Amino acid sequence: MPKQAKPATGVTRVLFVCTGNICRSPLAEAIFLRQAREAGRAGEFEVDSAGTHDYHEGERADARARRVGAARGVDVASIAREVHDSDFDRFDLILALDRGHLRDLRRRCPEPLRERIRLLGEFAAGGDVPDPYYRDQKAFEQVFDLLDGYCRRLLAQI
Repeated sequence: MPKQAKPATGVTRVLFVCTGNICRSPLAEAIFLRQAREAGRAGEFEVDSAGTHDYHEGERADARARRVGAARGVDVASIAREVHDSDFDRFDLILALDRGHLRDLRRRCPEPLRERIRLLGEFAAGGDVPDPYYRDQKAFEQVFDLLDGYCRRLLAQI
C-alpha cells in the first residue's frame, strides 16, 4: 500500500473510531501516540478517538482497556465522545476499527471527504479489530496486541 500523503500543514490529524469510544478506539489512540513519541514523530500528529454512537459520551475508557494499557506502559486517558459532522472536515485520516464503523462513517460523511475514511486494518493487510466489550480481560489483551501491530504499520505508512 502506498504511503498516505501528508497534508499541507505538516501535521496529520488522525481519528480512530469504534462503536462507543471506550474500548478499541481509545486503545488505538493511546498506542499510536506512544509509538509516534517513541519514533520521535509526536509533533507530526494530532490524534483523537470517537464513537459512532453516544452510548458512553463523557465516560473514561473501559477499566479493562485502561488496565491493559497500564500493564503495557500506555496511558489510555481519553474521554468518550461521538463522531461529530465537523470531524469529517477536521481530520485528514479517519480510521474505522471494523467494517460496520466504516459503513456508518461513509454514510454520514459528505461525498468529497469520503476518501479520508479507511479501515485501520487496511494499513496492516488485516481486517476488523474485534470488539472485546462483552468478553474478558484476555480479549482486551488480544485487541491490544492486534492494535499495537496495526498502529505500528500505520505509523510506517504516514
